[in-house]
Amino acid sequence: MTSPTDKPNDGGVPVPVTPVGASSTAPAEYPPASPAGRGMFGNQGTGDVSGYGGLVRQRQPIEEASRPYGGYFDEVRDALEEAYPAFGDAVEKVVVDRGELTLHIRPERIAEVCQVMRDDLALRFELCSSVSGVDYLGADERRLHVVYLLTSMTYRRRVRLEAAVSVEAPHLPSVTAIYPTADWQEREAYDMFGIVFDGHPNLTRILMPDDWEGHPQRKDYPLGGVPVEYKGAEIQPPNERRSYQ
Repeated sequence: MTSPTDKPNDGGVPVPVTPVGASSTAPAEYPPASPAGRGMFGNQGTGDVSGYGGLVRQRQPIEEASRPYGGYFDEVRDALEEAYPAFGDAVEKVVVDRGELTLHIRPERIAEVCQVMRDDLALRFELCSSVSGVDYLGADERRLHVVYLLTSMTYRRRVRLEAAVSVEAPHLPSVTAIYPTADWQEREAYDMFGIVFDGHPNLTRILMPDDWEGHPQRKDYPLGGVPVEYKGAEIQPPNERRSYQ
């Protein structure tokens, strides 16, 4: 049985088929006005070998959400606004994306907001389960972001706080005195991204050697590397195995 899409062949030899909208010789096109993710470390190639035109992933702009947010998100915002008089100055924007509420906080206010989020009876976010760094190279002058995942055990709610700093002034207050779980996680963000948490009791490297230069998870960090030998076979360092800029 054949279908209208079947192509003739020469005795059972498969015929290569180029997917609709894709080119086997040219990279996928995308609107110049829409920045696209093309891999880490400034790599211009997509790394895609599937033949589907490069699979260029478009970056979606993160826009402020409008009320009502839905679910308990409005209640959390209202409670924080009532409990924290500096709410209007501290909160840069509110984002609801993929079922998560994210409050973007001015870096100098992050410890104050965490204190209110933990102690206010209408909020009670007792647990900070994660503090992590993110580098949005090329997206903004304040490219280094710190993301805090807060959980309310009392009300069974989750909220993300996010603060952004620049490479030139990568400082924001430590929240270790409020959430002790942030201790080693702030050290990791310092080690990997060079984000300085003022007031941390022992802000030292936690993964890399003390005399290491640079911060390996920044997007502009050079790959480098040394050859590694396995049972007679030598594997070249990453910057010699692929074409990076």
